[in-house]
Amino acid sequence: MDVENAPSRLRALPTWLVAQAAIRGQRIVAEVLTEQDSHRSEYALLAGLDEFGPQSQTELSERSGLDRSDIVRWVDDLVARKLARRSQDPQDRRRNVITLTALGRRRLGTLDRAVSTAQQRLTRGLSGVERQQLVALLGRLIEGTDHAG
Repeated sequence: MDVENAPSRLRALPTWLVAQAAIRGQRIVAEVLTEQDSHRSEYALLAGLDEFGPQSQTELSERSGLDRSDIVRWVDDLVARKLARRSQDPQDRRRNVITLTALGRRRLGTLDRAVSTAQQRLTRGLSGVERQQLVALLGRLIEGTDHAG
């Protein structure tokens, strides 16, 4: 969409502006991750494993926002590439626990740098302070809508 020539009514709507920024941001992140032969799902899973430690596939699904039906495929891929390890939970033998490997942690570092590049591309018209303000405001916006009816 040609944002500059969109009707002024649209350009005055926070919902429309956030949607346009999200579309651009997703495209930029997809481009930089594709350059790394990766995908946002891989990044989300590795980041979740790094931040929260070993966890079940169900927990990974909830934390990453990925559908439970897709998690098995993504975890299979991470395990096959030795980025994660799957093992039986000693407390519940019916459950698998997924753990980030050292190789997975290095891969995450590479992807972190790529995603950081995407963030810089998206926000290149903003100062460092403005970037921090944007993140804070978007966080508040999301928190506020979580409790709305």
